[in-house]
Amino acid sequence: MRNRYKYMSITLTPFFENDLCQGFTWTVPNEDLLAEQIAIIALGNSHHVQRILAGAGVKHANVNLEAAKDAIRLLTVPKDDSSQRDGWIFQCISWIAAHQATPNGIIVTPQMVLAQKGFDGMQIEIDTTSNKISAVIIFEDKATVNARTTITGKVWPEFRKLEAGERTNEVTAQVIGLLQGVPLIDRDEAIENILWKEARRYRVSVTITDTPDNSEGRKSLFAGYDQVAANPVERRRGETFLVPNLRAWMQTIADKAIAAINAKVAANV
Repeated sequence: MRNRYKYMSITLTPFFENDLCQGFTWTVPNEDLLAEQIAIIALGNSHHVQRILAGAGVKHANVNLEAAKDAIRLLTVPKDDSSQRDGWIFQCISWIAAHQATPNGIIVTPQMVLAQKGFDGMQIEIDTTSNKISAVIIFEDKATVNARTTITGKVWPEFRKLEAGERTNEVTAQVIGLLQGVPLIDRDEAIENILWKEARRYRVSVTITDTPDNSEGRKSLFAGYDQVAANPVERRRGETFLVPNLRAWMQTIADKAIAAINAKVAANV
């Protein structure tokens, strides 16, 4: 197995805010590597990135010209509004960070349609002793310049609905889909497990532009999390990414990802 750390495009720094929440802050030491991985995801090859992050030796696949055009379209701002494109890129970054935190994790792949309805992401954790689901982690990924307002106005209401038992059919369908390639798991038993509130955990990932990326800033940002999803702190995960000039930075990453796609196409000619 290769040194997988060589292929990590995000640096994860853990934090623990007492009983409020726990998680990671993100930094990006290598924008070119991150853009390369996002380019591969945009081409529809997220499994390729997953194997790279797990340290597996992976041969680079040929790039289909039509797939390249679709990928570039996904990374191009439609009608001068970058919010949906930036949201999709952030979902990819969140997915990459989740795989770095849990190599070979069972995590839903990023959506390939801008503004597609559904969960931003989901991960299941398996108890290796019993081969049963121990947790279902539901992601909310928000690329925004108004982090606190977005969390209180959009994230907390969704988590409250889930805590009240709403959208259980969606959670169930997503989990069953994730279990397709997992052997030795009883799907009927898995469904029973995810109906328990204690099995549901939450992960909110958000860009911050003006909130200090320190303990006090995070406490302010995630205030109320323990009231939205009560009981063990393990149920409440937070991820923060400090990026002062969000829209400009996202455009830089998109441009680099498009350049990476074009380079792959040229290499196949």
